[in-house]
Amino acid sequence: MLMETTFYFLIIIGFLAGLMDAAVGGGGLLQILGLFNILPGTPVPTVLGVGKVASFSGTVTATWQYVRKIPVPWKMLLPAAMLAFIASYLGAKSVAFFPTEYMKPIMLVIMIVMCIYTFLKKDLGQIQRTAKLTRKETLWGLFFGALIGFYDGIFGPGTGSLLAFIFVRFYGYDFLTANASGKVINTTTNFAALTFFVPHGHVVWAWAVTLAIANLCGGIIGARLVIRGGTKFLRYGFMCLLVLIIGKFAWDLWV
Repeated sequence: MLMETTFYFLIIIGFLAGLMDAAVGGGGLLQILGLFNILPGTPVPTVLGVGKVASFSGTVTATWQYVRKIPVPWKMLLPAAMLAFIASYLGAKSVAFFPTEYMKPIMLVIMIVMCIYTFLKKDLGQIQRTAKLTRKETLWGLFFGALIGFYDGIFGPGTGSLLAFIFVRFYGYDFLTANASGKVINTTTNFAALTFFVPHGHVVWAWAVTLAIANLCGGIIGARLVIRGGTKFLRYGFMCLLVLIIGKFAWDLWV
């Protein structure tokens, strides 16, 4: 009976995480918190491995939904995604040597600044860019891809939000294009994590496949909702997500 209940919860959490991640990002945070609650006593690498399988399937699905309908800067994204892949893998390998306890206060400050900036700048992410990327912007894209890839491998929460904000603030894209572009890079960082978790046996496939199917379904619906809702919907959703992440980081530092 307990096993059956666990699978029901996996389906619910996977679907909601996929929906949230495709729409505004942050689904991985919701998913990991849920998994730790419904799989008590499970080793942390196994929980992370199960979650990454699901996140990868949901992100791939959402990315496919986006790029079919929204033009993205492939010339910059593809090399940036490759660097993000390598950096994410190195980040996962560096966890044992990196003081990740310092990441939460740093990220808390960054998320607060991002939220205030987005709130005050009403037109942020509302105008669609038509100009091509300059050589300098492309090089910065490679740098950001590597930096966020490393962060995703070593820590993770808020990766999608960081990517979306960078594409909006530094490249002048609307939230829809920024979200689609961020999903391309996020897909590669999730895959990079799997190249570490799967060979080391940190995946329970019965859980992972159930969660992945639910995540995939949520990703399809979330991406479609966003494409129909447009950039204004994403701006409000993005700020709500930042508030949730800020609350989570603040709570972790307080207790």
